[in-house]
Amino acid sequence: MRTADLFYALYTRRLRRQTAAGPLPEHIGLIMDGNRRWARQMGMANPSIGHRYGAEHVENVLSWCEAAGIKHVTVFVCSTENLQRRGNVEVSFLMQVIEQVVAVHLTRPDARWQVRIAGTLDALPDSTAHALKEAVETTRGCTTGSQVTLAIGYGGRQEVIDAMRELLHEQAAAGTTLEDLAARLTTDDITRHLYTAGQPDPDLVIRTSGEQRMSNFLLWQSAYSELYFCEAYWPAFREIDFLRALRSYSARQRRYGA
Repeated sequence: MRTADLFYALYTRRLRRQTAAGPLPEHIGLIMDGNRRWARQMGMANPSIGHRYGAEHVENVLSWCEAAGIKHVTVFVCSTENLQRRGNVEVSFLMQVIEQVVAVHLTRPDARWQVRIAGTLDALPDSTAHALKEAVETTRGCTTGSQVTLAIGYGGRQEVIDAMRELLHEQAAAGTTLEDLAARLTTDDITRHLYTAGQPDPDLVIRTSGEQRMSNFLLWQSAYSELYFCEAYWPAFREIDFLRALRSYSARQRRYGA
């Protein structure tokens, strides 16, 4: 074993011991940013290839979460803005990558993660939507209690609009007037109609690539989340980077707005 590899292994082991003392987040949100910049840095002629490395890297990060005992993970794969503003060739390539990675790594009867989707499947190609639905159905019987939510074609503002629309339809069908709804509306009424309904809010949101913004990700759910920004591009995000984020989280005093 090379000296560098030995030091890495020893440091990783040390970080694992430190983070095991907790407290640990129950739910982590991941903004996997920097795929194309990483590909350029690596000298790849087509920066979109970075999307493939980034998508395949999700399985590694899920294994770290599983080892740490983290049961809920939401991964920001692509936004509604990505679908609208990126070129057709890049979007098409990204959708193919998503289909392949989901089919190979997540759609298994013996899967250890139950797959959930956050976003508007109608905005995706039929083949991509089908692959995602297949992953959801195949992993529905997962008994580990672990859930990974893929935010694809997702926008936090649109999620709140969709939740309000469902709530209004529900209350109208029950005969509730707008005046009555306005008088007794609570945050729980909206929360139960979000894409992430039934899951805890994220305790920690990690963003890679050095960017320090939320980019319309889980805006409602992350109101009191701890934020951690990592300089590494997503495909180069290492286990020690992940463990450092957990260590930072465990050292913080959560105030929940107090």
